[in-house]
Amino acid sequence: MLKEAIYHRPKNTFAYSYDNQTLHIRLKTKKEDVEQVSLVFGDPYIWEDGNWIFDKELMKKSGSSDLFDYWFIAIKPPYRRLRYGFELVSGAETLVYTEKGFLDHIATNDNAYYFVFPFLNSIDVFSYPKWVKDTVWYQIFPERFANSDPSIDPEGTLPWGSAEPERDNFFGGDLQGVIDHLSHLENLGINGIYFTPIFKAASNHKYDTIDYLEIDPQFGDKETFRKLVDECHKRGIKIMLDAVFNHCGFYFPQWQDVMEKGEKSKYKNWFHVREFPVKTEPQPNYDTFAFTPLMPKLNTENPEVREYLLETGRYWVREFGIDGWRLDVANEVDHAFWREFRKEIKAINPEVYILGEIWHDSMPWLHGDQFDAVMNYPFTNSALKYFAEDNWTASKFRNAITELLHMYPLNVNEAAFNLLDSHDTPRLLTICKDNKEKMKLLYVFQLSFTGTPCIYYGDEIGMTGGQDPGCRKCMEWDPDKQDTDIFETVKRLISLRKSVPAFGNNGLFEFVETSGENLLMYTKTFETSKLLFVMNPSSAPINAALPEGFRNRDLTNVFTGEIISLKDNELALDSYSFYILA
Repeated sequence: MLKEAIYHRPKNTFAYSYDNQTLHIRLKTKKEDVEQVSLVFGDPYIWEDGNWIFDKELMKKSGSSDLFDYWFIAIKPPYRRLRYGFELVSGAETLVYTEKGFLDHIATNDNAYYFVFPFLNSIDVFSYPKWVKDTVWYQIFPERFANSDPSIDPEGTLPWGSAEPERDNFFGGDLQGVIDHLSHLENLGINGIYFTPIFKAASNHKYDTIDYLEIDPQFGDKETFRKLVDECHKRGIKIMLDAVFNHCGFYFPQWQDVMEKGEKSKYKNWFHVREFPVKTEPQPNYDTFAFTPLMPKLNTENPEVREYLLETGRYWVREFGIDGWRLDVANEVDHAFWREFRKEIKAINPEVYILGEIWHDSMPWLHGDQFDAVMNYPFTNSALKYFAEDNWTASKFRNAITELLHMYPLNVNEAAFNLLDSHDTPRLLTICKDNKEKMKLLYVFQLSFTGTPCIYYGDEIGMTGGQDPGCRKCMEWDPDKQDTDIFETVKRLISLRKSVPAFGNNGLFEFVETSGENLLMYTKTFETSKLLFVMNPSSAPINAALPEGFRNRDLTNVFTGEIISLKDNELALDSYSFYILA
């Protein structure tokens, strides 16, 4: 065995509390290097005749990437504490892996060799609002969703859909427009709306906040927003707002005061100004988002700034009953602020969902003291490369998703925000080069995967668009211009996610090994129910040999309801097709 590849740490993703009684323990080894792994475990304080009393239980191989195998076991220690190690077998070789290194046998005279989980404290268990597990989100860019109140249109507003979206044009989308079209979301099966910023700002995207405690006048007023929240809640739809606490807009009054008064401004320490006078050209002499002078970075270590932003978070939860916060550029804000933010928000309503925008490995924010989830861009990138862009083989995709699933604890994965596109990326159908069948495969995978999925407005009716601003077109409300085939496919998949436990977030996801570069298979299991997903994301028909448990019997295609009788246990798949079998 290659000892250098064997890895465990009694922390983070390798040993964690799944709930108040259960520990999840993982081990990583070189791929195909170890035949069997057993967990050697016992209570630290139970001894008999000078020997530590232990049990031994086989671990399950939970996944493989191109380099590693992952092993998993769930344990319920009777006294909520554990000493443990790993017995690894490969051929005639047996090793015992401990915190102090490798042994050639299970030592019982001294358990200080072993890893330890000192105590399963309930307060340390990562938890998230349980409603999130069954939520399907719909992202709305308010300026482009629907214009129902022309009286509040900003100056120069263009007729709806009369021009291509630009970075500085307006079409008058507003909150009343969302209220008037909630039936569309209900019909689709949506039960969560994620709004990009609605606070007062100069741009059409509103990420350049002027006032965090006011609705932008072009969207409506607070009473309209209150009505929107109430109407959504009546329909079982949650509301998540977007906040930018990393930076403000150029016209934020406190920043304007600094621009005007310089070093004499009482707000000078609200920002990161390196020298005075303040300069915006050729490059700002103050910290900003990226290098844009229009978005000065806020100093969240300043007590006044911190309180201003914390009150923003509290205010919209306390006064309007919103259900979630999506936090922009969350990785550039200090961890201490986010810990305080969580305490303040959860004190008002512990069921508020706190979602950070982070594009990379986010474990430092996911220990249960800051965010409930992050936007799962590793999921996004892997899914697009495989299904949409034809850049990856099935094996490469399986490797990437396996690594992703083992990047975080299972309870973290359950709350992950899984998106396929957004206001920051080209639209899904455009990425798929207008291939609707590819798009459907992406939705099958997204809506059956672990986590909480999000659909970008208009994708469900076949809207297209390139990189920002092209992805921010006006929503198409003309029924004759909507793709009902895509809509009905997404609607059916959402319905299955809600009605079939194994399909949704309660189902345990596992890949099925296949031969060939194009065939993808995975199972979702809940209690005694198991579904098999079979996909062909290629342009050529293929045959799929079914795994054990799905052979020599009639099968039901859960998506269509048809009964399938197979010859030789092989399933014929047309190009860009899928089956969901039970």
